[in-house]
Amino acid sequence: MTLSPGTKVRIKTMSPLGHIRTPHYLRGKTGVVERVLGPFKNPEQLAYMVPAPTRTLYRVRFEMGHIWPDAEAPQDTLDAEIYEHWIDQDAP
Repeated sequence: MTLSPGTKVRIKTMSPLGHIRTPHYLRGKTGVVERVLGPFKNPEQLAYMVPAPTRTLYRVRFEMGHIWPDAEAPQDTLDAEIYEHWIDQDAP
């Protein structure tokens, strides 16, 4: 999967055990790919010193009001670096 900047995405709501890089408060939230950062080994597996596949890392931008409905400045944004296996392309 290769996504382009500007693509609307949703973060998957998975809850696997172990070392996880995707913040819980972003799971299920919708954002927009801000940029493609490139391929990196999956740190969720590297943390356990096991072979890790290379996955594409994206910077995804979220509006604060979509993360926290009572945000003081809902139009402000938060950028997070999210690996491809956490991204669902079928965002509304």
